[in-house]
Amino acid sequence: MFNFKIYNKISSIDANQWNKCAGNSNPFLSYIFFKNLEDSNSIGENTSWVPNYISIILKNDIVAFVPLFIKLDSQGEYVFDHSWANAFYNAGGNYYPKIQSSVPFTPVSGNRILIKEGLDKKLTKKIIISAGNYIEKLVDKNNFSSAHITFCTFEEQSSLSQLNFLPRIGEQYHWQNNNYKTFNHFLDSLSSRKRKAINKERNFIKNSKVNILSKTGEQISDLDLENMYNFYIDTSNKKWGRAYLNKEFFKLLNDNFRNKILLIFAEQSSNIIAGAMHIIGKDTLYGRYWGCINEIKYLHFELCYYQAIEWAIKHKM
Repeated sequence: MFNFKIYNKISSIDANQWNKCAGNSNPFLSYIFFKNLEDSNSIGENTSWVPNYISIILKNDIVAFVPLFIKLDSQGEYVFDHSWANAFYNAGGNYYPKIQSSVPFTPVSGNRILIKEGLDKKLTKKIIISAGNYIEKLVDKNNFSSAHITFCTFEEQSSLSQLNFLPRIGEQYHWQNNNYKTFNHFLDSLSSRKRKAINKERNFIKNSKVNILSKTGEQISDLDLENMYNFYIDTSNKKWGRAYLNKEFFKLLNDNFRNKILLIFAEQSSNIIAGAMHIIGKDTLYGRYWGCINEIKYLHFELCYYQAIEWAIKHKM
């Protein structure tokens, strides 16, 4: 019923066709995000993420894409499967290479089989199962140890569990906007103890003579992204950290992705001392990168959570 084609570079795929399948809700699934990863050499040749994008074709029409990668290690997945790798090794096998469907370096849930909008549920399920079957065949044909589809949707997990895929349950914390009018309105929904603690933290930042700057779209300069990259590197250089993204990637974000970026900086004595980068989706704000050069108590929570929540409330996200 379906035909499949593999692409080793996203530039071999038509951007409009990809985006018709990816939709516009989740910016991390957009064509340009993957292209920026490739063009900055964050993924691709000489990395542990080797692109093998799949198109799924029905009657000469592309109805879906799968962002699939050959993985040579487990770095940048945010799923810690090193114990599985050790078990393979102790049993005399090799865990790598494996194949993985995900967005590199991005633990954000979303579709992993990107299906063209407007198709009925029955056909959508057939596409998901056919994609799973094809991925299983790739494992057998190429002697990969395993296939992993991470941070997928419940619908995808439910369909793929009918094959040889085993569900793995993870945990994330998401803030939900229950039609709050203001940040104080949100605080009113909390217990007195939590409300008091948050107000104490925010007042501490105000009393530290820290000025908060928020920038989006055309307000963002090359210097802003350079500062954000430096903060990202500072965090990555700390214990357990690792820098997966390079300066060129951040530059490309400002060239073609800045309308999806919210930067929140902390300024003290006319110096930018900390920053957080958030990505703006259709109805969701995604917190991604953070760093600082001057440690101030509660500043991480102010930039990464409280300011982001305030922005989300203001913009009805």
